[in-house]
Amino acid sequence: MSSGLVDAPPSGPGAPPRRRRHWLRWAVAVAVTLVLLVAGVAVGVWTKLIGNVRHVDVTADDLGATRPPKVAGTAMNVLVVGSDQRNGKNARYGRVAGERTDTIMLVHVSSQRDNAMVISFPRDSLVQLPACRATGGLPGQRPHLGMINESFNSGGIACTWKTIETLTRIHIDHFVKVDFTGFKSMVDAVGGVEVCLPQRVDDKKALLHLPAGRQTLDGEQALGYVRARYSLGDGSDIGRIQRQQMFIASMVKKVMSGETLSDPAKLLGILDAGTKAVTTDRGLSVGVMKDLAASLQGLDAGKIRFITTPWHYSLTQPGRVEWVQAQAGRLFQIVARDQSVEGIKGGQAKVARPKIQIELRNGTWRSGLGSQVAAFLEQRGYHITKIGDSARKPQPKTAILYGPDGETRVPTLAGDLLAAAPREVAAARTNRLVLVIGDDWQGLKPLRSDDTESLKGFDATHDSCAT
Repeated sequence: MSSGLVDAPPSGPGAPPRRRRHWLRWAVAVAVTLVLLVAGVAVGVWTKLIGNVRHVDVTADDLGATRPPKVAGTAMNVLVVGSDQRNGKNARYGRVAGERTDTIMLVHVSSQRDNAMVISFPRDSLVQLPACRATGGLPGQRPHLGMINESFNSGGIACTWKTIETLTRIHIDHFVKVDFTGFKSMVDAVGGVEVCLPQRVDDKKALLHLPAGRQTLDGEQALGYVRARYSLGDGSDIGRIQRQQMFIASMVKKVMSGETLSDPAKLLGILDAGTKAVTTDRGLSVGVMKDLAASLQGLDAGKIRFITTPWHYSLTQPGRVEWVQAQAGRLFQIVARDQSVEGIKGGQAKVARPKIQIELRNGTWRSGLGSQVAAFLEQRGYHITKIGDSARKPQPKTAILYGPDGETRVPTLAGDLLAAAPREVAAARTNRLVLVIGDDWQGLKPLRSDDTESLKGFDATHDSCAT
């Protein structure tokens, strides 16, 4: 697929559409998993919490005989899925029969326990699904090309486990399934989570009303924040994943802070809420969790990285995404071999794309061009905070507007565009960039074969509000 936009139509079946989906469970699933892994090091209360955790059997017959080998014996790979099951306490979020997963990711903890990676698999990824046997009243899955989240509906967590192993050739050790009823209580247990909003949000559907700027959200506000879609960013699922990754990073950073780890009562509240929210395989016992938590005592937040599987929008099935196979394969190989993305060579950017936030302003009369540009920039890893129109039209020249705090980010974006003139706005006090699309818009440069920026993601110290 071309990475430029010169010939891209402003709308129609070829344009990346906005997907009408329920909100992702990213924040719940990753937060609970990582918090459980890093918070347990400071308090010996695991045995008191054993009754909270639910277990499900996943057998060798479920996973098949051709599983990938475990290359790094002491590394740990945990499959994490977010469930929208709505019985019991979940019924307050709407009564919908059955259970689906909108979130699939893999948490990799290195054999030396000195780094961790959270790999996200976009829920609308078109992939070759393997055969799964029928189990627990589910029909099973025949081999076919389909969306990655079909496996959970067809064969439950065991089928999802088999699907990810088949696609990535990464040996998975355990799984964690999370629902969202404990999400608010976890956020409240840590004393709220800090986020940064580029503009005021008034979202009636998500019951969210927040001012712009840096602020700490309580549980109720946080739930609205991760549910919101059209009122934040560009309204896409990918954009929401990026925003939720930053939310999780902020939450994990707070949990790992001295203020939290030194407060046994606060830790107990976090662990109680977290363990009540998860279901695991029987192999991921309280003892295994305790040992893993103890081994992670020296882990630094800067060594926890968030990465999305390299992707592009499908040309054959609008609304779906496909993996960039060469880059995705390299990422999976790094994880399977227990290597680190920090050692990857080939990145040209001084400031990595996932750390750059961009506001788009369409200065042309081409309807929908801003959304198209946003989609292609997201594929490169940029975070789109807002899409709108320029105050005056038409704008003859494409420009990158930046303040003094955003100057170091300009070369990265300028290096990806075929034509754009940087222009400093001395009064600006943010590191965000504003891309004004002019009539001379020519699109993006083709991605270099040795470009590996998308494999590096960002770490848990990233501050979306830093200036």
